[in-house]
Amino acid sequence: MTQPPSGGPTGSPAGQPDVPATPGAAVPPAPAAAPDPSVPPPPAGFPPYQPPAAPKKKRGVLIAAVALAVILLLCAGGGVVTFLTLRNAESGEGAKEPTVAVDQFLTAVYKDRDAGRATALVCSSSRDEEKIAAKVAEVEKYVSAHQNPRFRWSSPKVDNQTGDRATVTTKVTVTTADEKVADQDLRFTVVKKTGWWVCEVA
Repeated sequence: MTQPPSGGPTGSPAGQPDVPATPGAAVPPAPAAAPDPSVPPPPAGFPPYQPPAAPKKKRGVLIAAVALAVILLLCAGGGVVTFLTLRNAESGEGAKEPTVAVDQFLTAVYKDRDAGRATALVCSSSRDEEKIAAKVAEVEKYVSAHQNPRFRWSSPKVDNQTGDRATVTTKVTVTTADEKVADQDLRFTVVKKTGWWVCEVA
């Protein structure tokens, strides 16, 4: 008695005609089933992996930018140093002694009444042309308001000196033709750079 093969019942599936098996013959594909509208489509997959784009060669531009920034920084720093150096530079030789610096300053203000000359005797860090011109104008006003005033001062005396800094004192006296007399004690701070320069008057 012959038995059916163990793979299942013999014959073709329902709805398909029996096709005789021929060796070497291709089996036709089964027709695709129509999609069911009630079933949602599967989620879309991830996009395929894209390797990162190779960086563009901007190294030359970056190096040029850094070099330019360094040059600008050095130029700005050099400009500041030059400004500070020139600001503190004295235009001239200055006096040979602290007392000489004070005497020359008093002569420029009280006798010559020359604001430009007085300014040239002041150290650069304290040089204020407007204040010196105002002081000279004040002396001129005093001269015009009194009868023939004469200014004199005691010999400037160094009270204290340490290295390139000295304190010098003197007394300025004004006498008018009608015998009015006024005194003023002054203390000068004098510094030495290219020479001695008046830096402060109190």
